[in-house]
Amino acid sequence: MSDSSTDRKNDAATQASLLAQALPYMQRYENKTIVVKYGGHAMGDTALGKAFAQDIALLKQSGVNPIVVHGGGPQIGAMLSKMGIESKFEGGLRVTDQKTVEIVEMVLAGSINKEIVALINAEGEWAIGLCGKDGNMVYAEKANKTFIDPDSNIERVLDLGFVGEPVEVDRTLLDLLAKSEMIPVLAPVAPGRDGHTYNINADTFAGAIAGALNATRLLFLTDVPGVLDKDKNLIDELTVAEARALIKDGTISGGMIPKVETCIEALDRGVEGVVILNGKVPHAVLLEIFTEHGAGTLLVP
Repeated sequence: MSDSSTDRKNDAATQASLLAQALPYMQRYENKTIVVKYGGHAMGDTALGKAFAQDIALLKQSGVNPIVVHGGGPQIGAMLSKMGIESKFEGGLRVTDQKTVEIVEMVLAGSINKEIVALINAEGEWAIGLCGKDGNMVYAEKANKTFIDPDSNIERVLDLGFVGEPVEVDRTLLDLLAKSEMIPVLAPVAPGRDGHTYNINADTFAGAIAGALNATRLLFLTDVPGVLDKDKNLIDELTVAEARALIKDGTISGGMIPKVETCIEALDRGVEGVVILNGKVPHAVLLEIFTEHGAGTLLVP
């Protein structure tokens, strides 16, 4: 037998073994809703984008109901720069005036959204791009953020302009799309009852959507492996109480604190489990859903 024939047989055996391992997990998640937040920083690589689209298509083909929510901070910054609009930040958060929110909507609900839709469609599935405005899916209110000035230690309220928080989610359209075998790809832009358009943090938007749908899993694709312990080892699973204790003792620090707090909020809204994982690992979504050990840190109530 030639080397190439042996290699093909070995490859086939490996694939069969992987499928056998994945089958119980495929059955576990059949007809379940999984919301995946696809981050702006995980989007920049063409090969990773294709692998992500393959993962979402395979979830759908396995009987799962996937919903994608995406960000796009770096892309918004680049477009604002191209248009000669200065990005202003307060307490590390982007101030969104009328000009800025128009660019935000154009980039998020336009170019980025359709790019992800095209990638999933190229894998043989039927994706549709939407934002919170479509079907009155999400209503937002102006976000009230506070910031402690590091110099004076005085807390002040930040006016971030048209930055919003989701306050109402209507799942009617998403339920219809699930029955129609479509994959919704959602941009975190939504109207307010005041007639304004609001830019919503994509993590917060994903949490609100997942909560309204009582999702089995909410996956946050980031640029880190998950929550690390003091020795920088990945923590596989955390309860809310354990996560709060790790924030208190400083194990969870910096930018991971708001990420974990968003996970806790999603659990409070009714999501069964929330995972923080590294979106820069090819096929991270499949590794998390269809393998025994997963790929990141799972937070549970």
